[in-house]
Amino acid sequence: NFSERKEHMSRPAEHIDWAHIRESLPTGRTEADKAKRARLFDGFDPNGNGLLSLAEIDKGIRDVLHLDEMFDCKPAIMRAFQAAKAAYHGKSAVGDDYVQREEFALLLRYLREYFELYQMFARIDSSHDRRITPDELRAAMPALHTWGLHSSQSADAVFREIDTNHGGVILFDEFAAWALAKHLDLEDDDD
Repeated sequence: NFSERKEHMSRPAEHIDWAHIRESLPTGRTEADKAKRARLFDGFDPNGNGLLSLAEIDKGIRDVLHLDEMFDCKPAIMRAFQAAKAAYHGKSAVGDDYVQREEFALLLRYLREYFELYQMFARIDSSHDRRITPDELRAAMPALHTWGLHSSQSADAVFREIDTNHGGVILFDEFAAWALAKHLDLEDDDD
């Protein structure tokens, strides 16, 4: 049912095969990676217009890449889409609402990065409601230090720093922006 699926989507993925994810997202500059990216883009672009909508990217993650654990992380997909389509802002004749072929390598990099950040977020979000409370952040401070947080600030000060909209909870967008700025990195991934 929908509520069970939604709760599953807000939990951290179990036993992530980071090597498989890296292999599935060819972001290198080698000819082999470029050729694989071209094939993937064509698979993501069923109508062949050279533009990828969010829905096409979502479907491509599931049906072309077969990365179900990533497909379940909608906030990470949305952030990656937003970042990639803004890469060449204002340079497209069709507008900035799509990811173009030249932005596809960036999309793949962003998918990997935001997926990792979402795993951090989901590990902290012990209530699985897609929000981090002050208590959840306090409990996660040791993990944040393991992931590379170099700060002697109190958990409450860190919470205030992350909660940029002052809503009293930390949303994924806020956490992702903060974690990127702090260069956090999961200890169990492959990078």
